Amino acid sequence: MKLLIFMAAALPLVAADPDGFASWTSAELQARAKATKLDEHKAGADRVASWGNHSLLLVRREGDGEVEVHENQVDVITVISGAGTLIVGGTAVDAHQTVPGELRGKSITGGTSHKMAVGDVFHVPAKVPHQMLVPKSLIIQVVKVTVSQ
Repeated sequence: MKLLIFMAAALPLVAADPDGFASWTSAELQARAKATKLDEHKAGADRVASWGNHSLLLVRREGDGEVEVHENQVDVITVISGAGTLIVGGTAVDAHQTVPGELRGKSITGGTSHKMAVGDVFHVPAKVPHQMLVPKSLIIQVVKVTVSQ
């Protein structure tokens, strides 16, 4: 009997993942991104998941994007595949509101250019104009964090 109790105590406990935990393989993310339907701006998006003040978004671009300015969201961008150039800062040209808290524009004047390659990570603060120039194809994952005003 003592041996049985000892053996039971030595077995590892099987635990479930904690609430809110999630994971995706690289292959799953690639497949989801490639399955997105491209819009008139040659971009397709898949909101993978949302948790409180942050979410995970996959974006596939097959051409240059519009300038984006998020009033209350930070973008943490990781390049999954492809290459491009991220323009940040400066002023959005012909900016117009598309939905509350979101502006779009044609281009940026006075911004800085940053090459985008697989594995690179970029942190774009709220209210900062940014635009991706994509000569061929780019897949990114974006952690969007809503910040207080």
